[in-house]
Amino acid sequence: MNWIILIIAGLFEVSFAFCLGKAKEATGTITTYWYVGFLVCLAISMLLLIKATQTLPIGTAYAVWTGIGAVGTVLIGIFVFKEPADFWRIFFITTLIVSILGLKVVSQY
Repeated sequence: MNWIILIIAGLFEVSFAFCLGKAKEATGTITTYWYVGFLVCLAISMLLLIKATQTLPIGTAYAVWTGIGAVGTVLIGIFVFKEPADFWRIFFITTLIVSILGLKVVSQY
């Protein structure tokens, strides 16, 4: 169950990064809404991370959480914000995904 909570926490990390990207593009009052979304997603992500680390090893949980955030944010950047998707970028994101899965496999929890 805590692995699921950790994955959801990572998805909220992606969400707060998305909100930052949208806030950068927005103008006026809409910018404020994106920053509020950022704060809400940040708070939820942190609370879920805290919950997950009550039973998962902190090193593994934090690495998985940041990995989900990094991979998700890069994918959001590519698909939503039209950032480049060159070979090396995809290669290193793939190695990051493999590393995250490796941490899950070797974890005893």
